Amino acid sequence: MNVPNELKYTQNDEWIKMEDGTGTIGITDHAQEQLSDIVFVEILVTEGDTIHQGDSIATVESVKAAADVYAPVGGTVVAVNEELANAPETLNSSPYDTAWMIKVEVKDLGELDKLMDAGGYTNKIQEKEG
Repeated sequence: MNVPNELKYTQNDEWIKMEDGTGTIGITDHAQEQLSDIVFVEILVTEGDTIHQGDSIATVESVKAAADVYAPVGGTVVAVNEELANAPETLNSSPYDTAWMIKVEVKDLGELDKLMDAGGYTNKIQEKEG
């Protein structure tokens, strides 16, 4: 399982990477492993939308299940990865790079303090898996 140190993580298996006040958001390697073969991605927000921490921003469907993706932080959507609709399987092969979902201009950087670092996220997964 790949858990990059430079990212922050949610309880629901989303990640965010901060660069100059903008957060890039996607689902974790663990999430894509649990879902298995991803066959459909629908991003529910568009550029210019205002989102709040915890809002549903996407739906991901696999051969096994469907899952909602939630915003780790609030802000204004500045980019949407349109390529995922045509290549949802990218989430399986590249969840932290090519398969980012949205980019957000973060409104309140303090919301990042509510998220886990790589160590905390790894511990959460290990506890859940027993």
